[in-house]
This record gives sequence, structure tokens and C-alpha cells, in this order.
Amino acid sequence: MNITITSRKFKARDILKDFITAEVKSLEKYNDRIHSADVILSYQNTRDSIKIAEIIIQVPGQTLTATEQSDDYKKAVSASIEKLSRQLTKLKSKKTTRIRE
Repeated sequence: MNITITSRKFKARDILKDFITAEVKSLEKYNDRIHSADVILSYQNTRDSIKIAEIIIQVPGQTLTATEQSDDYKKAVSASIEKLSRQLTKLKSKKTTRIRE
């Protein structure tokens, strides 16, 4: 799987990059045919400084996307990974249902 991490308006630290890579690789247990994953980190410079994590995954025939906002990048990435795991589980169940019919 090809993992690309883009940080907009700042430079992400190696610790954050390693965390993101480990989290994205954990999605392989739901679908081992993931081609690539693009992780985009950005923030809105308001009073609360909202951190945004967007993850785009390429699966054969589909593109899955999850976006989450939080006060911490790790929380936002974890929530996005959770959303994607649900999407991958749903996608897999749809394929198995169609095969049985």
C-alpha cells in the first residue's frame, strides 16, 4: 500500500507520521486490496485552532473518504480511521452478499 502524508501550512513531525502510517496500515485487516492512502492534515487558525485530518483510500473500483476535526491530530486521524474501517466493512459485506445471490 502506498501512503502519502501531506501537511498543509505546517511541517508534520516524524512521530505524527509514524502514528499515521501505523493507523493506516491497520486498515489492511479489513481489506487487503487497498492500493493507496492519501492523508491530508490541515488546520483552521481560529481561537480553538481546529485540526483537520482527511484520509482518502483507493480500493479497486472505489474511492473511500473520511474527514474529521479535533483539537489534536492524533484524535482526528483515529476518528477518520474508525470511519474508514466501518466503510470497508460495509463494502466487504456488500460484495459477499452479491456473491451469495
